Amino acid sequence: MNGIELTPEHDLNRIADLAARAETAGFDAVLASCHYNNRDPFVALSRIAAATDDVAVGPAASNPYDTHPVKLASAVATVDEVSGGRGVFGIAAGDRSTLSNLGYEQDRPLRRVLESFKVAKRLWDGETVSHDGTFEATDAELNYDAGEVPVYVGAQGPHMIRMSAKHADGVLLNASHPDDFAWAADRVAEGLDERPDDRGEFDFTAYASVSVAESEAAAREAARPPVAFIVGGAAPPVLERHGIDAELAGEIGEQIEAGEFREAFDAVTPAMIDAFSVAGTEQAVAEQLEAILAYADGIVAGAPLGPDLETAVSLAGAAIDRATRG
Repeated sequence: MNGIELTPEHDLNRIADLAARAETAGFDAVLASCHYNNRDPFVALSRIAAATDDVAVGPAASNPYDTHPVKLASAVATVDEVSGGRGVFGIAAGDRSTLSNLGYEQDRPLRRVLESFKVAKRLWDGETVSHDGTFEATDAELNYDAGEVPVYVGAQGPHMIRMSAKHADGVLLNASHPDDFAWAADRVAEGLDERPDDRGEFDFTAYASVSVAESEAAAREAARPPVAFIVGGAAPPVLERHGIDAELAGEIGEQIEAGEFREAFDAVTPAMIDAFSVAGTEQAVAEQLEAILAYADGIVAGAPLGPDLETAVSLAGAAIDRATRG
């Protein structure tokens, strides 16, 4: 999959226009990010589906905490239906701090994600499902025919990566540096060793924070906000892998939780931008993505995309095309 993530913090008319631009730019998937403080991603996906003809469409990535997994399965099946069979199910454990704002506890995230998409697949197959695990469902079913939807698991940690390679159709690896993909490739291989042959091929996709512009300085500046969020929630081994000051990363995380966003963004260092984003001109971004593609099968360009979204969509498409061609 070579896709793009659009964030419905913007007016949905603009999101639809950006989706059409992305299809023209050569992307084969357009995904909508899922955050409660933005516009509803499934409404956005309906608009994206209507504005495009051939690209896959789906959430990136929905979480099975703030929406019951059965309801989530139905929402994804509806996207698949309105898009004419182009649906894709991106699912992840969600952001712990965001979920805590809503009073949800991120309990047993790997089991929750696995059980959620396994139940979804059974529902899409027309089964009546009762489930008693990390969530409950009794005689749940869909009263309409659903299609087959590929499942991509959003992952960072080793256990979630291995699980996705064993059970899902693909992984959206939330990382932006070749060193992270070199490490993750071994985790994917471990999961594939346990994958039954009848599950078919597995798609190892990079879900990278991309910021591209004609000006490298402008692209790097636009990368600060998402990098701050990534750094603030990064696990200690990830910080250590990139030589990032764990104490400073912790302070950035505390500032984000306190709503002190400007302070958090200003604290982001050049080394953090290098480690946790792909930022620069089209040529520079293409070179970084080519290094990632030494390990991954495809790329989803995630937020922020760049200081000017319309320009960034076109530049990101050109950069991925150049990186893919080598």
